[in-house]
Amino acid sequence: MPSTNPPFAKQLLQWFDEHGRHDLPWQTDRTSYRVWISEIMLQQTQVTTVIPYFERFMRRFATVQELAAAQTDQVLHLWTGLGYYARARNLHKAAKVIVETNGSSFPDTVEGLMELDGIGQSTAGAIAAISMGIRAPILDGNVKRVLARYHCISGWPEQSSVKKQLWEIAESLTPHERVDDYTQAIMDLGATVCTRSKPSCQDCPFQIDCGANQQDRVAKFPGKRAKKTLPVKSIAMFILQNALGEVLLEKRPATGIWGSLYSLPESAKPSSSPKLVGSSIDRRANNVTKELEKIRHSFSHYHLDITPVRVLATKLDEIAESDRWLWYPLDHSLEVGLAAPVKKLLNNLAENS
Repeated sequence: MPSTNPPFAKQLLQWFDEHGRHDLPWQTDRTSYRVWISEIMLQQTQVTTVIPYFERFMRRFATVQELAAAQTDQVLHLWTGLGYYARARNLHKAAKVIVETNGSSFPDTVEGLMELDGIGQSTAGAIAAISMGIRAPILDGNVKRVLARYHCISGWPEQSSVKKQLWEIAESLTPHERVDDYTQAIMDLGATVCTRSKPSCQDCPFQIDCGANQQDRVAKFPGKRAKKTLPVKSIAMFILQNALGEVLLEKRPATGIWGSLYSLPESAKPSSSPKLVGSSIDRRANNVTKELEKIRHSFSHYHLDITPVRVLATKLDEIAESDRWLWYPLDHSLEVGLAAPVKKLLNNLAENS
């Protein structure tokens, strides 16, 4: 029976068989659950960063039932450092839906997968193709770059007209055979060969056919978003320790930056007093303070300059643990999610204690 795979797919699969990645942790014991976790972690995050997080996550939550039964703090604890924490919260919500509504079975269509929190069309396509063998196109960042260069598609890929064109191309190229390997292959090609900077065109199976390479304009594709100067916000974070050396942390609201993570008490400037359980710590009564070296944490839409202020307080009796506050040991023995700069500050504090 003749192959129904288009020439592009045939070339890509030949390259994949010899040069693709075949030993990633989520490629062994391939299930919808494991592929789902990996695809969510890989959103805007590189494979080398994801691998240790994925392995730790699987050791703790080997099944969707275990994930659904976990506390949110436990999930965020294992996610600390990966960033984009809404992914973890949505993952947890979706796990509960899968267990409580779907009888622990994953939806077996792209449309059904997209009904779960945190799963868009490309992620749904990847899960369906890789774990179920369903023919479904994908269009993650790597694929956008490969297709934009191959077809010389101008413009920023997130622009609606450009994205629509790329989706149409992705659909036309997705094969009927070996769709699981093809999906992994086109992601691999973008991640390892057709990279954002310094692509290895000499190693690409499409070196001769690629429009951007033929025109010597690889660096021009895909188009970039118009640059804008990011605003800078400044805050002070207060490090308050009790007699046991534990640090006071505050749980942030479920929505917004660092949603549901624990962070240090804040104020607009170091000279202010942090608000603690409805009242301010009197800095005159707790007069041993020290400003530490500033750190910058960058988000996609602004830079955050943080001035850490260590307060060696003596009157902390009125601060009680609650759902909002906790005393956090520097050995990280409590399983809670920490904002990335807070974890860095606590690690530095522990090393210098």
